Amino acid sequence: MEAISDLAVHATGLTKRFGSTLALDGLDLAVPAGTVYGFLGPNGAGKTTTLRILATLLRPDAGTARVLGHDVVREPEAVRARISLTGQFACLDEDLTARENLRILARLVGNRGRAAHARAQELLDAFNLADVTDRPVKTWSGGMRRRLDLAASLITTPDLLFLDEPSTGLDPASRLQVWDTVQALADAGTTVLLTTQYLDEADRLASRIAVIDHGRVIAEGTPGELKAETGAGHLHIQLASPGQGEQAQAALAHLLDLPVHPDTEPGSLSVAGPAADQAALAVAHLECNGIPVAAFALARPSLDEVFLALTARIQDSSKEHAA
Repeated sequence: MEAISDLAVHATGLTKRFGSTLALDGLDLAVPAGTVYGFLGPNGAGKTTTLRILATLLRPDAGTARVLGHDVVREPEAVRARISLTGQFACLDEDLTARENLRILARLVGNRGRAAHARAQELLDAFNLADVTDRPVKTWSGGMRRRLDLAASLITTPDLLFLDEPSTGLDPASRLQVWDTVQALADAGTTVLLTTQYLDEADRLASRIAVIDHGRVIAEGTPGELKAETGAGHLHIQLASPGQGEQAQAALAHLLDLPVHPDTEPGSLSVAGPAADQAALAVAHLECNGIPVAAFALARPSLDEVFLALTARIQDSSKEHAA
């Protein structure tokens, strides 16, 4: 358990209603300083509402939240001085160039002419935008705009950066560029609270992850811990002799007491759920009974499978309570 002094965000019992809709239902959150922290959940789960409260843009109806040691309700100005927020949509003037956008923002935070110009150029170089710096933003691709939006968030280097679905709508190459940028920020010491619906994004960037659904955190831990909690993965077996497929399928089903399914490739079988020791025993059993195995692999569950399993549990629980 992290000490409170080591936390960039410490929220307890956050509750927020919008009319009859309960957006947050006693949410608890603890984000260690100096990390990329993933905040996952389906649409409407409460991710953006949580970020808006932590960024002092929205007051909670109940509960408390401290950001970098400051209460978000009683000390909003102290919080704002140390954070930056990049929302889902770019806050840029599309008729201006990148340099003009960044210079204006630099002036707004107190930099004078030369200092504003220098900071703009520094960010353009850091985000690999120097080649397009004097083109109007409206002529840019989505990935380039997203990088400029991140650059704009860093006119002053924050201690904590809130990123709300930073790669939504981007092509794969642009997403990789954004991911590299986020990782570089974390490596430089900025804490990043990342909301996303892309499970591979969280798996790639986040050292810890909280899964939120119906306004509550339903699971929290490292990606590896969440995968282990959800269960074992899949055992994939490729037989040396495809003609022994039915024999191997029957033997595995009897030994493991789990469904065994043929894969598309002849002589290839898969089993969902065996633990590592069971998988090893199963392969040895086939070999000892005259069914040679050409190759096998035990794949851990993906973060997508973890996410679907966790949210399915909440849906099933809600149905039981409703009944």
